Amino acid sequence: MRTYAGIPQEYAQAEKAKIVLLPVPYDGTSTWGKGADKGPEAFLQASENMELYDIETESEVYKQGIYLADPITENSSPEEMVAAVHKEVKENIKRNKFVTTFGGEHSVSIGAIRAFNETFDNLTVLQLDAHADLRESYDGSKCNHACALYEANQTTNLVQVGIRSMDAIEKTVMNEDNVFFAHEMVNDEYWSDTAIEAMTDNVYITIDLDAFDPSILPATGTPEPGGLFWYETLDFLRHVFKEKNVVGFDIMELCPNAHSKPSDFAAAKLYYKLLSYKFEQQDADDEYEMTGLQEKSKKVNSEEDDYNEY
Repeated sequence: MRTYAGIPQEYAQAEKAKIVLLPVPYDGTSTWGKGADKGPEAFLQASENMELYDIETESEVYKQGIYLADPITENSSPEEMVAAVHKEVKENIKRNKFVTTFGGEHSVSIGAIRAFNETFDNLTVLQLDAHADLRESYDGSKCNHACALYEANQTTNLVQVGIRSMDAIEKTVMNEDNVFFAHEMVNDEYWSDTAIEAMTDNVYITIDLDAFDPSILPATGTPEPGGLFWYETLDFLRHVFKEKNVVGFDIMELCPNAHSKPSDFAAAKLYYKLLSYKFEQQDADDEYEMTGLQEKSKKVNSEEDDYNEY
């Protein structure tokens, strides 16, 4: 059995693990730097050299159990990939797992967000990204990486952080009250508090690694100058986890460079940090309690057909 970060097998069993890590090596619609399909493997390789004790939270989150699922390899079309991700994520949510996804290009998030939105009440999607990703369609598909957050913008409370690149058409659908542009964040010491205030109780986090400044994480398909830095981002995310019910997350768009490994390691460290923040107050022996689910009276399954148009 292969494990994440060399975690002992007793903490990597599907039945006992509270956390599921779902790799999706897909790169079917990216339009500039190719290689995001190699991101999950580079992330897993880097994780093998990561210490499992987190200094900041004084915890060893791997003892909560992290199951490394088989990768989703569907690549016949963007729509089929999104459907496969949606199905797998939702099945694991129903198994009472804390589901995390590692891509792959950002279109992978469409299926994951769809599954969480069908399952959790009044969902906020927190997007950390350089790009708005709000096109309704691109290159003939609504499941293009440039459309990664369009559906979430229509169906959830979308909060966007770190944005510094977009097309004019995206502004026509954007909720600017919930958008934190990078050039404005530089001069606003209260941006993180305002962003958290804009969120509902249930939060799903989607991180495109190009949200970070290329000086600390250059290995993405479309790096943009003027991005987020490491400790300010971790401080913000830790407060999100403390104040909100984070129901799941994904990390996307690692485009590894065979001659430089720091970005791979940063992605692995970021993933482990988010888990440490989620479970720092929970004893490893305690059962994972999934909260924030939609009311039983809502016919969640019947809603799936409504999304087929996307």
